[in-house]
Amino acid sequence: QVQLVESGGGLVQAGDSLRLSCAASGSISRYTVAWFRQAPGKEREFVTASSWNGGGSTGYAESVKGRFTVSRDSAKNIVELQMNSLKPEDTAVYYCAARRAFTPSEVYTSWGQGTQVTVSS
Repeated sequence: QVQLVESGGGLVQAGDSLRLSCAASGSISRYTVAWFRQAPGKEREFVTASSWNGGGSTGYAESVKGRFTVSRDSAKNIVELQMNSLKPEDTAVYYCAARRAFTPSEVYTSWGQGTQVTVSS
């Protein structure tokens, strides 16, 4: 079990970029680490996840495909989310979450506190 802390959020204009960081308290080499977001009035939605075996994305939500990229620095226990061409509809609280890779369950057991991303038009 790891503790997670997100950072990098802020207020930007449409078309700008942001890089979010998810720092883990311990090794994430055997964890899948995902990004979720929750916009006002909407349910939490999956954005993407970093696979334990290489750190590449397991897939992206259709709404962010081609604009967001997830990456992992295993040595530093950090997962980043590069967000380009931001749109007002990307406004949300962004959370990172982790789950053990070697389990049939896909439930995320560790969650960060979230970081606010606000995109103005």
